[in-house]
Amino acid sequence: MEAHYYNVNLSWISDRKGEISSPELDQSIEVATPPQFPNGIEGIWSPEHLLTAAASSCFMTTFLSVAENSKLEFTSFNCPAKGKLEQVEGKLLMTEIILEPVLVITKESDKDRAERVLQKSEAACLISNSIKSKVTLIPTIKIADAVS
Repeated sequence: MEAHYYNVNLSWISDRKGEISSPELDQSIEVATPPQFPNGIEGIWSPEHLLTAAASSCFMTTFLSVAENSKLEFTSFNCPAKGKLEQVEGKLLMTEIILEPVLVITKESDKDRAERVLQKSEAACLISNSIKSKVTLIPTIKIADAVS
């Protein structure tokens, strides 16, 4: 596979706030220093949120591909995620991203396969493989009839 490039532009707006956009996309996202830091702003996406979202969304897209190739039938996929920021040896690091996917499958007999598909998806996720942060997967698998 040849290299792919993803172009992002950042423009500072004011204070601790900016806007990211891409010539390849139709929308932009306002970004800011999170409120836990001096002059941080509440209610706006932060780099820490974006890194956590990148891991979660990459896990989802990888899962969708692996599930399709495995012919795994499911009715719902949801993935809450938490990024853990802490100070290590004098540096602030995102040390862990916890992915907590909730997968609803159609057949009880697919439960073990669903678990393998989720594990394989996490192992193949290019964002998880590209960052230093530990990525922890805590899956929940439900059966569609039991959810109704």
